[in-house]
Parts: sequence; structure tokens; C-alpha cells
Amino acid sequence: MNVLDEMFRIEPFALGPLATNAYLLTCPDTKQAVVIDPGMNPQSLLKRLAGLQVEAILLTHAHFDHIGGVEAVRKQHGCPVYLHDAEADWLTDPRKNGSATWPELGAPIECDPAEYALEDGQTLELLGVRFQVLHTPGHSPGSVSFLHGNRLFGGDVLFRLGVGRTDLRGGSSRELHDSIHRKLFVLPDEVQVYPGHGPKTTIGYEKEHNPYV
Repeated sequence: MNVLDEMFRIEPFALGPLATNAYLLTCPDTKQAVVIDPGMNPQSLLKRLAGLQVEAILLTHAHFDHIGGVEAVRKQHGCPVYLHDAEADWLTDPRKNGSATWPELGAPIECDPAEYALEDGQTLELLGVRFQVLHTPGHSPGSVSFLHGNRLFGGDVLFRLGVGRTDLRGGSSRELHDSIHRKLFVLPDEVQVYPGHGPKTTIGYEKEHNPYV
């Protein structure tokens, strides 16, 4: 279901064998767009991008299922990629991004490096609005969440009634717990969380019902 924010429209796309959520943010008036986590098998997303001016690709982290469509979108629209420096070399290394580990899910994924590095507390001005970057490691060392108003795009940190796994490269259950409690659960209860997999949720609902935190 599409959601109309006060400034932009949010369209989710479940992509690839792991049904990874990519999010397309568009400004209806200007036809500008931002893509968050373009995953594997991005054909439906690429088709929707026709006629739009893509300002940026924002990556919550660089696991293979979140980056499978990066090069297709970047080459089609000539847009820069933003990624936290802790995973700067994951785009170019199939072993680090995990695509070499599960060959049954697809070919190894190699992308060109990101054009811009993300850091905690950074402000991005895109689509005529501001997004705050929160470094939320634990699922992976460079995991970030993007916050605008009451919308949080959190990747694989916090799910509806679940949390991201921590048994992959650079994962840490302690860091994940700290990220959720010190970065996310201090946000207002009404903040809507758009996760990397599954349905959206709210901070308040997860604080009350999530059995893992």
C-alpha cells in the first residue's frame, strides 16, 4: 500500500528471494525520487522509476539482498549511492556482502563503491526535506536508519515482533540491543517503522509487544 507523507509518497517493493523491502520515495510535484535498499530482481522497481529523477540510493546496510539492484538503478539514473563507511568495501566484495555464501539464491554481487559515506547524526537534504541518519549497528556494523518526521526506514534492525539476526559478519547482539534501546526506543511511540522485511510497525507497538527487546 502506498503512503502519502506530508511531502512525499512511500511505495514499498518486496524484491528477490528473501522478499527484501525496497522503498521508493517520490515527490508527486517534482517527480524527484529516492530509493532505499534496491534489492535483488529489481525489475518491478526499475519499471516504476521510468520518468522519475532519482536523487539518491540510500542503503541501510550492504547485505546482498539489499544491494542486488544498486547497479541497475545507478546506471539507469546516474544517481549516487550512500552507505556507512563501516561497510564501504562490502559493495565490491561478494564474501563480505554475503552473496558468495548463498549461491543458491543468486550470482555473486559486486557493485562499484558508494559515492558518499554516512555517519551518525548526519542530515541529508533530499526531496526538499531532511532525513536524519542514525547509526544503528548490531545486525551489521554499518547499519543505519533514516528518520524523517514520524517515518523511520530502519533496514534489518527492528521488525514487527522481531529483530535482525546477529550471526552474520560483524553482527553483535549487544550492539543491536543498544541500537534499539538507545537510538530507536527513545523516539516517539507514534513513529512508523518501515523495516527491511515484513510489514511496517510503530515504535510504541514494539516497545510494548516485541518479545526480543
